[in-house]
Amino acid sequence: MPLVEETSLLEDSSVTLPVVVIGNGPSGICLSYMLSGYRPYLSSEAIHPNTILHSKLEEARHLSIVDQDLEYLSEGLEGRSSNPVAVLFDALLHPDADFGYDYPSILHWKLEQHHYIPHLVLGKGPPGGAWHNMEGSMLTISFGNWMELPGLKFKDWVSSKRRNLKGDRVMPEEIARYYKHYVKVMGLQKNFRENTYITSVSRLYRDQVDNDGQDRDISTQHLQIEKSKFTKRNWEIRGYQRIRDGSHIPFCLFAENVALATGTLDSPGRLEIDGEDFPFVFHSMPEFGAAISKGQLCGKVDPVLIVGSGLTAADAVLCAYNNNVPVIHVFRRRVTDPSLIFKQLPKKLYPEYHKVYHMMCTQSYSLDSNLLSDYTSFPEHHVLSFKSDMKCILQNISGLKKIFKLSAAVVLIGSHPNLSFLKEQGCYLGYNSSQPITCKGNPVEIDAYTYECVKEANLFALGPLVGDNFVRFLKGGALGVTRCLATRQKKKKQHLFVERGGGDGIA
Repeated sequence: MPLVEETSLLEDSSVTLPVVVIGNGPSGICLSYMLSGYRPYLSSEAIHPNTILHSKLEEARHLSIVDQDLEYLSEGLEGRSSNPVAVLFDALLHPDADFGYDYPSILHWKLEQHHYIPHLVLGKGPPGGAWHNMEGSMLTISFGNWMELPGLKFKDWVSSKRRNLKGDRVMPEEIARYYKHYVKVMGLQKNFRENTYITSVSRLYRDQVDNDGQDRDISTQHLQIEKSKFTKRNWEIRGYQRIRDGSHIPFCLFAENVALATGTLDSPGRLEIDGEDFPFVFHSMPEFGAAISKGQLCGKVDPVLIVGSGLTAADAVLCAYNNNVPVIHVFRRRVTDPSLIFKQLPKKLYPEYHKVYHMMCTQSYSLDSNLLSDYTSFPEHHVLSFKSDMKCILQNISGLKKIFKLSAAVVLIGSHPNLSFLKEQGCYLGYNSSQPITCKGNPVEIDAYTYECVKEANLFALGPLVGDNFVRFLKGGALGVTRCLATRQKKKKQHLFVERGGGDGIA
């Protein structure tokens, strides 16, 4: 059951690949780039502003970062990721970015084809993942150069596409096109398969050699895999590929390692309350944006209810506000809560989000006042239920309830990854195995330097699944995984060398 493709790498269902990557967003793309043999080195004239880090880098200037001790290099660094390798790689690619500087990367990249590790990257849509599905009316939270991947400057690419660069922040559709172009220009297409849907990823416990004693590995024509009885079939990946006529072709792959790079945008978070499935209740920004664009909410007297205190909820507030749609904004936290995302964003760089935060603080509801004409916030409130007559019941922390008539409701309280292809929906991989995997509350538990799942050998996770929601930091996951796999590949070759009696007989 091969993957359907004009130039398919897969020739039969007995194929065993060293790596299968599930997810073709920026995490999967960056991992493919490094697995393809691209290696980062310290630039000849580069001086890192962190003198301690720079002195460490000078100690092994002749080695690529992939071949160095990541724990040693990461020690003492601080940043906006809980994963030390993510902080390290960001410090090398964007030195002192959190202090407002736009220093160039201190790395240069070399393609070393002998480091190529055969792999496939499977995704539902074109390379870029969820970026192809994001609402196009909003600016990205990050600067364009923070969204770029190694080896292709975003500014250089975007300047060839449009003449007027009005600012450093860009539209999501530009980012999506950049990622798709990146895969092509870096020569990674042979590793990518689109329109693939994974139905199961299960652990295999098979002998290293098939029962007939014959090697059953993939041919070396495209993938450059040395046939070896030492390749382990650790994982079976099943799914289907949707082809142009709409039909589904099933496939089955075997892999020594699997890397999860799915992101967390598959399943929008739900309130799990009565009435949440009424048609006037939306759960995504694209749904809400489409209703606004079609004029369905314009001229309505009743307000739109927006639930959530993150940046997507703020985007919805701005979308409604800019289209003269009155807003009721409900969130559980206090406006002074230090963990609110607005506290982490410089006012000068993100004026529109601070405008929302200012309204959250200054236009809150009180018992002795009515709803304001354009926007009213309800801090420390939650929604109890929605009613069929388009009313909602809100409750504050004191238990006081209030009923409002709505024109629509938008629930934007985060999202969960779809890991239904794993046992227990992947819950067993998290820090709390009784809860679903989430970016902030319950990420996949990994080794801090290899990104291998603590609870499952030969299974790796990176990007939002491990808490790195910003493209800036998910690139560190690709570094950690690549170093781990490259190290194991090197040890395997050394083992083969010893087993075969030195240099004799090595193909």
